[in-house]
Amino acid sequence: MNASSIARGLGTATRRTRTSRQAGGRAIEAAARWGLATRGVLYLLIGLLALRIAFGDRGEQADRGGALQILAQQPFGAALVWAVGVGLVCMALWRLSEAAFGATGPDGTTARKRLAGAARAVFYGVVAYSVLSFAAGEEGSGSSDRQSQDVTARALDLPYGRWLVAAGGTVVAVAGVWIAVRAIRRAFRKHLKTGAMSPRTRRTVEALGVCGGVARGAVFAVAGGFALSAARRYDPDKAKGIDDTLRTFAAMAAGPWLLVAVALGLALFGVFSFAMARWRRV
Repeated sequence: MNASSIARGLGTATRRTRTSRQAGGRAIEAAARWGLATRGVLYLLIGLLALRIAFGDRGEQADRGGALQILAQQPFGAALVWAVGVGLVCMALWRLSEAAFGATGPDGTTARKRLAGAARAVFYGVVAYSVLSFAAGEEGSGSSDRQSQDVTARALDLPYGRWLVAAGGTVVAVAGVWIAVRAIRRAFRKHLKTGAMSPRTRRTVEALGVCGGVARGAVFAVAGGFALSAARRYDPDKAKGIDDTLRTFAAMAAGPWLLVAVALGLALFGVFSFAMARWRRV
């Protein structure tokens, strides 16, 4: 075999490797955009359900389970629920790829970014499992309130269970504050293809991100506070999922109008997720 044959072979191998990487990148991008759109559907529906509760409809749950029930009642409802579950699996895989290979941006390969990607992959993996269990017909698998209380009860039964629940509640509460602060600071802008947007579209997307992120952060922060209360009182019933957390807003001094504001914010975060599915750098 002469030198030219070896060079041609190496060139072919290099092109195949490059093509394989490009295909993998396109697959990850497609998974990310599907996952973000799926997240948008869930938050939009949860926000609308919370609005109904604020205006006196106490029947349906304003959480992931309630959103899935709405989807299941539509034509081809079972297929829609499965599509949401697969979308959340895609979201988990995208975040896992960030943990393994790094995220976009100049600091995407730092240990902090990789750890954040791993944490998000675990979170969306758990949510995806819940949705797929619902799609498979497992009763109660979509209720965030029931899941929160069941997990808290099992954790409290472990050695040092109270401390584990307290630590978990602290993490959720701090994550909520972090989400809200990042939204106010518009940290999401560095992930957007702002050059592909008109000035009006960019301002609209930023407003959606701020309002939606603050509302989402508030829900996480309050839910984390309830977990801390469950640990302090050694009572798993004090832990609350999204539905009970949202209903708590209506019982505060501001009355149902606070719940209206949070509900609108969650719905706007759903719309913001659609915008991210369109313009996010992946």
